[in-house]
Amino acid sequence: MNQPDQGDKSYAGKTVVVTGASAGIGRATAELFGRRGARVALIARGEDGLRGAADSVDYLGGTALALPVDVADFEAVDQAAERAESELGPIDVWVNVAFTSVFAPFTKITPAEFRRVTEVSYLGYVHGTMAALRRMVPRDRGTIVQVGSALGYRSIPLQSAYCGAKHAVNGFTESVRTELMHDRSNVRITIVQMPAVNTPQFSWVLSRLPRKPQPVPPIYQPEVAAEGVVFAAGHPNRKEYWVGGSTVATILAQKLAAPLLDRYLAKTGYDSQQTGERADPGRQGNLWQPVDEPLGSDHGAHGTFDERSRDHSGHLAAAETAETAGSAVARGFDAVRNTVKASGHDAEEGGSPPHDQGAAS
Repeated sequence: MNQPDQGDKSYAGKTVVVTGASAGIGRATAELFGRRGARVALIARGEDGLRGAADSVDYLGGTALALPVDVADFEAVDQAAERAESELGPIDVWVNVAFTSVFAPFTKITPAEFRRVTEVSYLGYVHGTMAALRRMVPRDRGTIVQVGSALGYRSIPLQSAYCGAKHAVNGFTESVRTELMHDRSNVRITIVQMPAVNTPQFSWVLSRLPRKPQPVPPIYQPEVAAEGVVFAAGHPNRKEYWVGGSTVATILAQKLAAPLLDRYLAKTGYDSQQTGERADPGRQGNLWQPVDEPLGSDHGAHGTFDERSRDHSGHLAAAETAETAGSAVARGFDAVRNTVKASGHDAEEGGSPPHDQGAAS
């Protein structure tokens, strides 16, 4: 576990909700918000994973509230939001991360399994966004961050349900964003598109592959993803952020040469998503039940690919620098504009003396 940070407490006194907070990107994001001093409501199904996440957030300097919830159930999500506000205060940031998937060819996925992935990985984001907006819109403040994926732009084989859900997240988020802009709302919504990340999902997602699943290299550590989420939460005016050079390359290649990528992935997409090891016959999947429920089953943020994972994203760092500089320039421009307006207003008031003074002179 990382050590507490006595420096940056930029989220002290703020309430943040993170779905999928028991492991992976959600866990790393919750921990980073805790390190920044936030009050963090943790939403996930696995109670042992939630306990571990809550302990980490508290240890790192935040305040944790564990809420065992299946995001596919809107009423449960809405009640969790109500409890978060009751115990922690008005929600400032809501982060949607929770997902599940099936690693298999489309023809080997049942209708019930496909529906379940959609209910969690797409409708879970819809439910979280609805619950957040119910509370943020009347106050006219708050930020929603969607954790997306490069696969929301460029689908790959063996993940049809997940890719479909990520495309849907992009579509509905774009629609909601434009509605908020139309209403001139101060509520913001943004999305962070992720690369392959070293999370426990590759050990617990339902798989029908002959060999063990793996993320398609290059692989990034979940803390890199979390840094992107927390930065986006603090700079939500941008429509979306891309984490990792591979995300940039994937999205741009899809825009420029999608048919070529189809042929490339048809040849390489199966092998690149599997290790050389045979799959475990008794492997558990988390599609229907969490695998981090019983005591001792907390997986933490990381998967099993630490030795192959990168702990830094040069593209994210560049984006952060550009966004921070851009924000500073914008603030400076606003300050100058307000000064000019104020000077003009003073000139209008002081430039022509009142008629009674003019008559007396």
